[in-house]
Amino acid sequence: MISVSKLLCGLAAEGDGLRYGDPSEPDQIRERRQRRPVVVWNVTRRCNLSCVHCYAAADQEPAAGEFSTAEAKRFLTDLADFGVPVVLFSGGEPLVRDDIAELVAHAADIGLRPVLSTNGTLLTRDRAAQLREAGLAYAGVSVDGLAETNDAFRGEDGAFDAAVEGIEAALEAGLKTGLRYTVTERTVDDMEDVVELLCSVGVDRFCFYHLDYGGRAADAQAADLSAEERRRVVHRLCDLTRERHAAGEEIETLLVGNYADAAYLVEYARAELGETAAARVYEYLKRNGGDPAGRRVADVDYRGDVHLTQFWQGYALGNVRDRPFGDIWTDTNPLLERLRDRTPHLSGKCADCRYRGVCGGGSPLRSLAVHGDPFAPDPQCYLTAAERRRDPPAPDDRQPAD
Repeated sequence: MISVSKLLCGLAAEGDGLRYGDPSEPDQIRERRQRRPVVVWNVTRRCNLSCVHCYAAADQEPAAGEFSTAEAKRFLTDLADFGVPVVLFSGGEPLVRDDIAELVAHAADIGLRPVLSTNGTLLTRDRAAQLREAGLAYAGVSVDGLAETNDAFRGEDGAFDAAVEGIEAALEAGLKTGLRYTVTERTVDDMEDVVELLCSVGVDRFCFYHLDYGGRAADAQAADLSAEERRRVVHRLCDLTRERHAAGEEIETLLVGNYADAAYLVEYARAELGETAAARVYEYLKRNGGDPAGRRVADVDYRGDVHLTQFWQGYALGNVRDRPFGDIWTDTNPLLERLRDRTPHLSGKCADCRYRGVCGGGSPLRSLAVHGDPFAPDPQCYLTAAERRRDPPAPDDRQPAD
């Protein structure tokens, strides 16, 4: 995740310690940059919706192989023993599991930070209160446009209204709640209206995801943005965040899934805020280190298979029913080793890009899907040739900001 609000507006947030090793206020999840990955756990493959872009290719029918409650608690204890800082309960739709509040409570009790990714349609007031009582730290609710757009994208009439009601229920229960929004050609025109609506409801955290090419999203590539459109929407999100902050609204805005955004934020800061600000942004993003696949993020699916990210379901490192998660994550694996030291393996325009230290070559899954090589250039890169050749701002050469 790339925090636009942190980098351009100086807004401190709980995740800064994880992303940048920055223990500023408010209280951090971790005061030092993480040594263990955040784990996305697909607690079920079942979902009440049928979204076009579902990376898990979720189904409305139950799937064989899901963890029992007892197995799930043992797995969470395994993660805590390894030092995992955050577990994200995902799916499918995690709220279809009757024991989800019990699992959240167990995670919180053993020192994991439990967060939730949900479509929001099953997030009733009673459910929200139970999750808050269990110790849930955050609920990210997926909404991909206003009613007509969202419902078509998610395959269910009324999904938008139900999701907004779920957001209201979560906020009423005292849960920190944010928006998860996937930006595509089908959804982008509604983006600002959704932000406006949810700001009025009380949401102050907005995560904008680029489309990754896994699961059903692999079949949705035709709906992806062009390079020009992507550049324009990222620029608009930067402007929108600064406009809101200038108006006294401290919204947290994050870009997720395309680390060309990191380079572009440096270029944006240069143009809009000056060389001093650009140097500061660049230093933070160097600490972040680019695409997190195989390093700062891991995924465990409903059967226990360990993946490099939640989107990369087609490749497994091992299964936690056979070995502890920590043993799998630290085991010798040629692909994992190359991902953790990927700069020497980057090819094409990425190989000599001056921003490869803050991007890491982008999404290896998208590169694999399009080029057959995870170290080929990310097809979503929208930087110009001049930007790729430009020297990043150096801290010792900073000039006064405009």
